[in-house]
Amino acid sequence: MNTPFRGFGVQSAPAQSQVLFDEGLRQHMLRIYNYMGAGLVITGLVAFGVASTPALYVPIFTTPLKWVVMLAPLAFVMFLSFRIERVSFGTAQMMFWAFCAIMGLSMASIFLVFTGASIAQTFFITAAVFGSMSLYGYTTKRSLAGMGSFLMMGLIGVVLASLVNLFLQSSALQFVVSVIGVIVFTGLTAWDTQRIKEEYSEHHGAEAAGKMAVMAALSLYLNFINLFQLLLNFTGQREE
Repeated sequence: MNTPFRGFGVQSAPAQSQVLFDEGLRQHMLRIYNYMGAGLVITGLVAFGVASTPALYVPIFTTPLKWVVMLAPLAFVMFLSFRIERVSFGTAQMMFWAFCAIMGLSMASIFLVFTGASIAQTFFITAAVFGSMSLYGYTTKRSLAGMGSFLMMGLIGVVLASLVNLFLQSSALQFVVSVIGVIVFTGLTAWDTQRIKEEYSEHHGAEAAGKMAVMAALSLYLNFINLFQLLLNFTGQREE
């Protein structure tokens, strides 16, 4: 006897597999954004706390110790990048939180230079730009892989020019670096988001998936922080 409605409402195996994959990817990306958001909160609290405490910021920013504070985040990034395969998920997590705190320490000076209102305004502008570009990177069907090498070259140029300008203190060079930097980190936000999405696999174990989430959060966090600092050069109002 024929049953024309047999299977109605029942998903095929490939469809069920796709549903499970999509849900796993959604949870993975949500985990990454949660890490990143928590990291930004830690950075902001540390930066504000240090800037509000003369006993902390005076010995840091008026002595050679400021160079240690400025370069320490770079050391953390390099350690995580080269040692992530050899450390446990728990260690990677702790390193990420420590990095966010150290970054807050190095960014405390912005509260001494710019008004609180302009810092808040720039933060929301950065959040809007970051959010829209990350959403684009996640949803677009167009491959952004071709942008990668161009953006990485731009990133290296921005880093080198910024290091040189620490000694030159050129306002013209700083303006150029800021303009190029905004373009680079805006593009990197979309590119990194698509890369993170494509690297996801439901077959990764809990340990590997956890470390992938930490490194992905670090990439997006760095894009946000750098974009924020560069935009602050245009929208920030200095304290009188």
